[in-house]
Amino acid sequence: MSNIELLKINSKNWREALALSVHPEQQKFVASVTPPLAIALAKAYIRPDGKVVEPYGIFDEMQMVGFFNLHYIPESVEDYWVFHFFIDKRYQKSGVGSEAFNELVKYIKFSHPSCHRLRLTVHPENDAGKLFYTKLGFTNDNILTYGEPTYSLYI
Repeated sequence: MSNIELLKINSKNWREALALSVHPEQQKFVASVTPPLAIALAKAYIRPDGKVVEPYGIFDEMQMVGFFNLHYIPESVEDYWVFHFFIDKRYQKSGVGSEAFNELVKYIKFSHPSCHRLRLTVHPENDAGKLFYTKLGFTNDNILTYGEPTYSLYI
């Protein structure tokens, strides 16, 4: 049984989220600014392309170990995106990322039943990320979004 919980970033946990980080060589895979949460949390306020942007902390046994943004147009079938997904450098390679994605898919099926496709982009040099998402069932769409390969998971 998974101990992973996905909880929205809010006024009580945003500082904990800002403390999350990745290894320096991974930074460009998550965001172009440091800390990566700075841009991700700003997007929740700015709402690029008019989408709803929900920032989530990934918790393992009540400890925040990772983060992602869910971008979507409500009631859409295909316009659901995950951006800035990462596991803090202290918790990488522990299986938390896979468990978090499994929880995310469960959450989407329950909270957004109209969603049939979850999409994300992967930095062109992020070979580990491409392998990770492929193992989770994502397929390469062979298109670029924001200059990065786009992957889809059909739900």
